[in-house]
Amino acid sequence: MLCFLTENMGLLCSKSNRYNDAKAEENAQTAEIERRIELETKAEKHIQKLLLLGAGESGKSTIFKQIKLLFQTGFDEAELKSYLPVVHANLLHDGSKEFAQNDVDFSKYVISSEYKDIGEKLSEIGGRLDYPRLTKELAQEIESLWKDAAIQETYARGNELQVPDCTHYFMENLQRLSDASYVPTKEDVLLARVRTTGVVEIQFSPVGENKKSGEVYRLFDVGGQRNERRKWIHLFEGVSAVIFCVAISEYDQTLFEDENKNRMMETKELFEWVLKQQCFEKTSFMLFLNKFDIFEKKILDVPLNVCEWFKDYQPVSTGKQEIEHAYEFVKKKFEESYFQSTAPDSVDRVFKIYRTTALDQKVVKKTFKLVDETLRRRNLFEAGLL
Repeated sequence: MLCFLTENMGLLCSKSNRYNDAKAEENAQTAEIERRIELETKAEKHIQKLLLLGAGESGKSTIFKQIKLLFQTGFDEAELKSYLPVVHANLLHDGSKEFAQNDVDFSKYVISSEYKDIGEKLSEIGGRLDYPRLTKELAQEIESLWKDAAIQETYARGNELQVPDCTHYFMENLQRLSDASYVPTKEDVLLARVRTTGVVEIQFSPVGENKKSGEVYRLFDVGGQRNERRKWIHLFEGVSAVIFCVAISEYDQTLFEDENKNRMMETKELFEWVLKQQCFEKTSFMLFLNKFDIFEKKILDVPLNVCEWFKDYQPVSTGKQEIEHAYEFVKKKFEESYFQSTAPDSVDRVFKIYRTTALDQKVVKKTFKLVDETLRRRNLFEAGLL
């Protein structure tokens, strides 16, 4: 009997010890989880949320890619390769869109008979949802058709036909892009036109991660087309700053999704709608007047007053002076729009305008350093340290 009790007491002690050990381990795990949550919560407080908004074709996706190149590790080979079908789709779809314009009743827009079959073939490809890989043979056909006088006449009307800015670049690089071993370069990726759908985000610091002299930001990019904007609303809370991109070169173009609507007029209305959102009453606004490189070439040939919003514009000079005069006019229009759409109790929020060219890495880097400096000063001011 004594032996039996001794054995059972030993078993009970053993079970008790195991239970206590398991409980201690569970408590330790719980404590570790709570510690991590606390650390992550503290870390989150130091991460500022930036929202990248703008209408379709504003160049904001290029800004997003530049940030990844500048302040993160950039694109590795796998990511570069993932853009291969995007580049080929850009080329085949955008090229065919021009080629499909051969039914105009003017002789200068009629493709020569020797290229008509190629034109029809590329139009058929452009109407598909899937695009074939760009082969040497296909590239040669596109190249020969691209040189046709009717195509060049059609391309000159690119602003009417939704022809993207990257078309000429990709046409000039046909042979390289069609090589069997082709891997997109960083420049190819920046120029590749791909519509943002859904929400993409990156985390970065303009002066290096965890440096005391700068902030850490989480940048959200969402699709700019009309059907994508319903996804914006759930991102509007807790935003430190809105970066709103405007393609200032597109004052003479219409929307991809509505060819009766001028792109600049759509941008104006969208900008004013965002400004009036109640959750942005104290949110900083950074306005990027983008695609200045295209604007400065176009403005000397296409008058600014073709856009209804700019109908009161009067040219004053030529060359560089006229470019600056036109830019300042557009800038002033957006400033007026900002103050007209801002409630009286929101007038003290930060509002800055930057001239940008999304493809120019130096300009983008300098701009984000200025944005970082502005937001840091605002944080110090709100903390009573300035």
